[in-house]
Amino acid sequence: MTYKEVLESARGQMGPCHACPVCNGRACGATIPGPGAKGSGTVAIRNFDAWRDVRLNMDTIHENFEPDTALRIFGRTFKYPFFAGPVGALALHYGDKYNDLDYNNILVPACAAAGIAAFTGDGTNPKVMEGATAAIAASGGAGIPTVKPWDNATVAQKLAMTRQSGCFALAMDIDAAGLPFLQHLDPPAGSKTVAQLQEIAKSAGVPFILKGIMTVSGAEKAVEAGAAGIVVSNHGGRVLDDCPATAEVLADIVAAVDGRAKILVDGGIRTGNDVFKALALGADGVLIARPFVTAVYGGGADGVAAYTEKLGSELADTMRLCGAPTLDAITRDMVRIIK
Repeated sequence: MTYKEVLESARGQMGPCHACPVCNGRACGATIPGPGAKGSGTVAIRNFDAWRDVRLNMDTIHENFEPDTALRIFGRTFKYPFFAGPVGALALHYGDKYNDLDYNNILVPACAAAGIAAFTGDGTNPKVMEGATAAIAASGGAGIPTVKPWDNATVAQKLAMTRQSGCFALAMDIDAAGLPFLQHLDPPAGSKTVAQLQEIAKSAGVPFILKGIMTVSGAEKAVEAGAAGIVVSNHGGRVLDDCPATAEVLADIVAAVDGRAKILVDGGIRTGNDVFKALALGADGVLIARPFVTAVYGGGADGVAAYTEKLGSELADTMRLCGAPTLDAITRDMVRIIK
């Protein structure tokens, strides 16, 4: 399948999502439940627009080369420096074609076959994590289960499942404490202290990633808690209206962390050019969530393959035209920020 065919197939099958040619947040606005953002719905739009304000500096006077797009992180090597981001409550937000178990059973092996990995979501139903970890185990551990910030007793139960999956890393989307549909539920979810996160990181058994870091202070606390990696993320604008775009805070967080943890970033990243920009601003890799949902709804495993190759070829083309033969060769002077 081509990515255009994936989009055409997805339209009309995804509830409030319109499978837009460009997933920029404008058509879905504040549709929650649905794929939109909280309150005014503008944070998702701003996430996308902020990457448009990062321009690429072309330089083709260099040795001819075939770009090496491979990323090595947490003991594994991936074909590209991007991952499918965690998505949960599929039937609630995207329509009843798939539930969370169906989605992960398609996404996880499809990502592994494409040379990348998927972060999987979590839910109040224990079967969601059971299914996600089973899918990861069946794919040789090529996935990152993402646990919600439940009470630590519930987290401990989830960790037992993740360890059995053979996953190479474990994540917690700490910003999910602000998701409106997780408030006042059983099990309870909410904010965590550094001490509580230290306990989780120590018991994870694999590198622990904290997703939902948007400030230098938050990054410092994540490192103190023992996080091996962080994801600069505002949860796609779905937890706090009026917060900055991820591209606006990435460079400051990278400077503050100074190599003490791996840094990933999400939020409005939609093309291989955007992936390149994020790496030029200091990220080690990126997460992309909503478009992978469209890929699954529009083409199943073939849709995931088509979108992955689209991103990968765009990234390789940008590396050629900016003079970066490897990911490590992507530097800050290869982009220009327009404000």
